[in-house]
Amino acid sequence: MIEELTADEIDAFLGEEVVGRVGCHVDGLTYVVPVYFAYVGSAVHVLTIEGQKVEMMRASPDVCFEVDRYEPGTGSWRSVIAFGRYEELDEAGSERARALLRERLAPAGRRRPPPEPGSRRAVAFVIRIERATGRAVRR
Repeated sequence: MIEELTADEIDAFLGEEVVGRVGCHVDGLTYVVPVYFAYVGSAVHVLTIEGQKVEMMRASPDVCFEVDRYEPGTGSWRSVIAFGRYEELDEAGSERARALLRERLAPAGRRRPPPEPGSRRAVAFVIRIERATGRAVRR
């Protein structure tokens, strides 16, 4: 049976995961792309490089953010879909986002921190979540 997640369960789930998908839409084109993220205080913090997703979010800042987890051993799954607004960060905000991501991606050596952007300009942003829904099947 599919269950609705509570607001606390949604917050906890977003705080546990590190990969989500940003969905944006401009001029009839919908684009969904995976990103590393850190969830803090009802906001998703992301560090990326300039490209199609950033251009689209600048043009239309209302975005969707999706996170899911499937457990092959049991067939259980959870997913959260959040709606919010893209907000590009200044230099101080970028440093905070980078620090949050390092902390989330590298605890106890589990994961490597996000790569440096190389020749393309790095862009840090937050998605300020306005509403979210979550569902789960627990087996």
